[in-house]
Amino acid sequence: MATRTPSPDDTTRQLKEDLHHLTQTIEDLVSATADDSRSNIKELRERAEKRLKETRNRLEARGETLYEEARDSVTHQVDACDRYVHDNPWTSVGLGAVAGIVIGLLIGRR
Repeated sequence: MATRTPSPDDTTRQLKEDLHHLTQTIEDLVSATADDSRSNIKELRERAEKRLKETRNRLEARGETLYEEARDSVTHQVDACDRYVHDNPWTSVGLGAVAGIVIGLLIGRR
């Protein structure tokens, strides 16, 4: 069964909506505090805590996903570079030498 990974735009939109809902709930809580109605404050506080927990969980999940994607991407790129160097050792040595000369010339200009 294939799972659909949300695009970064979808995730960004979802997080903006979550933060908007959280902000709205907190604003309701603040305005309810002005009324000093104990039952109303308790209900709004529970809603705010629930939204905060949901938003925090989504942010943590998205952070973990981004970390895993970045790690996988870097691993893939390192493996590709390693394969290239093993397949073309003299080309790699030449590229390293050219890069060293260019960097040496740039530093020597100072």
